[in-house]
Amino acid sequence: MLSQLTIGSALVVVTVLVHGVSLDIILRALRAIGMETLIRWRLLSLSLLVLAVFSAHLIEIWIWAVFYFFIEEISTFKTALYFSTSSFTTVGYGDLTLSEEWRLLGSMESANGMILFGWSTAFIFTVIHRIYEHLYQPQ
Repeated sequence: MLSQLTIGSALVVVTVLVHGVSLDIILRALRAIGMETLIRWRLLSLSLLVLAVFSAHLIEIWIWAVFYFFIEEISTFKTALYFSTSSFTTVGYGDLTLSEEWRLLGSMESANGMILFGWSTAFIFTVIHRIYEHLYQPQ
């Protein structure tokens, strides 16, 4: 169990770092674009924002899937990716399960995904709020 906690914690740290770096890159890009452009092209800007954040989640899901496949816990990468997506999004269909040796990782991945989706939601909400705050600012 200690090895599951250690490895799971390491995967959580890696995905949190990936997420933090991704959101920082997105924020820098938004600042470089400038508020006036973001307002003028807000539908496109917000759509690209959501796609960029979603891409960060895909990378994080793949990190977990690569691990499951690498340790040969799941026999095909396609199945590992399916299990990882199901776990990360907290859907957890239950049609695939990990062996007792690695079972705790599925739960840790779900907690990881829940936290990162919350972070993403707060980030997207903040960007949308700032754009519309500037758009409807009293003159």
